[in-house]
Amino acid sequence: MKKGALCGLRYLTRYPENFDSNKKYPTLLFLHGAGTIESIEEKEMLGNVDDYYIIKMPIGGMKLMVPTNKVDDIGVREVSQRSEADKVFSVLEKPKDPYIHDVNWSKRYNLNVEKIKSGNILEVAEVVRELSHRHMERGLSIGEKKMLATSKNILLSEMVLAENQDKELLENKID
Repeated sequence: MKKGALCGLRYLTRYPENFDSNKKYPTLLFLHGAGTIESIEEKEMLGNVDDYYIIKMPIGGMKLMVPTNKVDDIGVREVSQRSEADKVFSVLEKPKDPYIHDVNWSKRYNLNVEKIKSGNILEVAEVVRELSHRHMERGLSIGEKKMLATSKNILLSEMVLAENQDKELLENKID
């Protein structure tokens, strides 16, 4: 495991034991969600030739190219184990946090951004829980609605791979 920071953003990179660059691995890109490394391809970009991970996202089918020499800078990690992913439902079922729920919107927004950027699936689940509670009780600003949708997609994409279950089934459990 390797920790670091780039442009003020913390990152964590974990590689599976016995990592083999010829195999497909579930992986997570913070702020994008989880996907599967389908291949490593050599590409020319802006006159530079580099190797890129080709990552397919299970939600929306988007493909991302991530330079292999920049994974530490970007924030790539292995998808959570099923045991960790199972804890997500416990987090979602907990009551709202009164402090987060009642703090002013800018402080709440910044706290939630930090949790999402952490890359920790349980912290992303906390964001989904808190924003969902607030949405039901008081409504959300446009920015917080977008943050709720983004955090749900990040959570859902990782859960699909960690739990090896259907997207719609997990979406119903999360909602």
